[in-house]
Formats: sequence, C-alpha cells, structure tokens
Amino acid sequence: MNNQQQKWLYLILLSLVWGSSFILMKKALIGFTPIQVGALRIIFTAIFLLSVAFPSLKKIQKKHYKHIAYTALAGTFIPGFLFAFAITNIDSSIVSILNSLTPLYTLILGAIIFGFGFKRSQLVGILIGLVGTLILILNGAALNPNQNYWFAFLIIIGSVGYALNANMIKKYLSDVPALSIVTGNFLLLLIPGIIVLGCTDFFTTFDVKNEVLMESLGYLAILSIVGTGVAKTIYNKLVHISDPVFSSSVAYLIPLVAIFWGFLDGEKLSTIQIFSGVIILVGVYLVNKKR
Repeated sequence: MNNQQQKWLYLILLSLVWGSSFILMKKALIGFTPIQVGALRIIFTAIFLLSVAFPSLKKIQKKHYKHIAYTALAGTFIPGFLFAFAITNIDSSIVSILNSLTPLYTLILGAIIFGFGFKRSQLVGILIGLVGTLILILNGAALNPNQNYWFAFLIIIGSVGYALNANMIKKYLSDVPALSIVTGNFLLLLIPGIIVLGCTDFFTTFDVKNEVLMESLGYLAILSIVGTGVAKTIYNKLVHISDPVFSSSVAYLIPLVAIFWGFLDGEKLSTIQIFSGVIILVGVYLVNKKR
C-alpha cells in the first residue's frame, strides 16, 4: 500500500473512531457522572500510553515540560470534563458539529496570540462557521426545548482549549515527536486524574456486579484506548505521511459519523440543523483551503 492509499485509509479510520467517540461518551455517562467520565478517561488513556509508549518520553527535554503541561491542561484536562458535562444536556451529534469549529478557533488564536498569518479565505471561513454555529444553537434550542443549550458554550470553551493546544504545539513543541507530546501529556495528568476521581464517590459506590456500571466502564475503556490513545497515534502517522491541511480535514467527516450514531440512538435532528452543520463545514473548508 502506497502513501496515497495509506493516508486515505487513516483519514477514514480517524473519522469513524473520533466520530463514534461522542456516542461512546454519552453511553459512558449512563453509569457515571461527567466528572467521573473525565477522570476515568484520563486514567485509562494514561495507563495505555505509558504501557506502550513510555520510551518516547526520552525525547522530551527538560525545557519542554512547561509547554507539555500547558498543552495537557488546555488540550485534554479541561475539554475532557467540559464535553462530558455538555453531552448530559445536549445531543451528542450537535456537540460533534460544534466541535468542528476547532480549526476556526485555531486560526483566530494563532493570528491574535501567536502571531501566525492567515488568508482572506480563512477569515471568510471563520465568519461563515460562526453563522452556522449560531443557527445550530438557536434552532436546536427550539427543536429540543428540554435541552439546555447554554451548555453549548462549554463546547466552545473546550474547542478553544483544543485550539490553544494546537498553536502551542506548533510554536513551542515543533521539535518534539507527536507521540512523545501525547504520552508526556498523560504522564502529567495521571495523578490529577486519580485525585479528581478520588474526590467523587466512585471508590465507595462502584460495584463490579452492577451491569449498568460495567457496561458504561466498557464504553469508557473503548473511548479511552481506541478513541484517544490509538487514534492519536494514527493521526500522528497521518501527519507524517501527508500534511497538516489534509490531516485536519478529518474535522469535516467526524460530525457526519456522529450524526449517524446519534440518529440510530434516537436523537432528534432537524433539516435546519443539518443545513447549519453544512455551513460550518464550508467555513472549516475555507479555513483549510490552500489558495
């Protein structure tokens, strides 16, 4: 299999895995609280990465750990909890569409804070994407009046965290292998994840005989190991054999997969919401357009 075939295979795999992560999170929340889901996801992923990629930590120099900590906080710790809270109040398919705005926030913060330039088409893409997001939130609130769409702002904050993470890696950690960065992130987050979990009633109420809890734990393990650990490894490989523009196009396909799973799970989705999702994807496309 040549590189051209490999990169398309990796793109499709990432779309399926990350597009399915939202419904997995929703299923995990049946048995656990949002804080427990966020903490357990960190712990499971950390154990997995440290068991298979511990040697990669040797490539991280002492000077890098400050920004490794920043990216761990902005790109994993904070968004992990925010997304878990949001999905308890908003359909997972809507959350995935809102998350597709991450490239737009990356561009904005890159220009304002990190001094990265941008093209006119990228600015147009930002404006189009924001219009689509506004339509999505307003119509979703009308379609599902029992859902609290103020929680959409948690997704926006989490996506801004992802954007900060991407820009910090590009500017301050470009000389560190991607797998080393990810493993370093979870090395630093393992103890905080255990502390957060210990602050809940998990260790006093968890019962291995409880089928609901064990089923939710299974979904969470898949989400952590496959959706975070394995997927990030595939993404790093995709970046190596293609380029960041092609790799980021996975954001176009993730909502489609998430909407499919949400529909199968009985979530409501209107034509206007689908249309607003298309608007967002057009905005993301313009942001990533080369010319």
